[in-house]
Amino acid sequence: MNSLLDGESDEIALLANASALIFDSVPDINWAGFYFVKGDELVLGPFQGKPACVRLRRGKGVCWAAVLKGETVTVRDVNEFEGHIACDSASRSEIVVPLKKGGEIFAVLDIDSPLVNRFEEIEDVVEKTAREIESALNK
Repeated sequence: MNSLLDGESDEIALLANASALIFDSVPDINWAGFYFVKGDELVLGPFQGKPACVRLRRGKGVCWAAVLKGETVTVRDVNEFEGHIACDSASRSEIVVPLKKGGEIFAVLDIDSPLVNRFEEIEDVVEKTAREIESALNK
């Protein structure tokens, strides 16, 4: 991941390549991308997968849960997560990692899978990947 991100200063280009790499290299996922914090909304950024919800209202869904908690949220089964937003009805599990720029959460990395409990075993890998992305964004 680092070699793909090194030397790129444009955050859209960096996140576009990061989402493509994640989508291409992580098996059993159906969506990988980013949402930017814009006031009381999360706004869709670069992603790979089916078309997604463009704006997520404050307090709704797994992405906002991660922003408001300030930590990674892993959902074993989205059908058991109250307030889950189903942009793709095929998604069954989800992991969302907040990303900081200048010390503030400015975006989230969101990855969905059509399998229940897809992320428990790879949560550390996803977290490490998010930190690499965050580091590149803060250079």
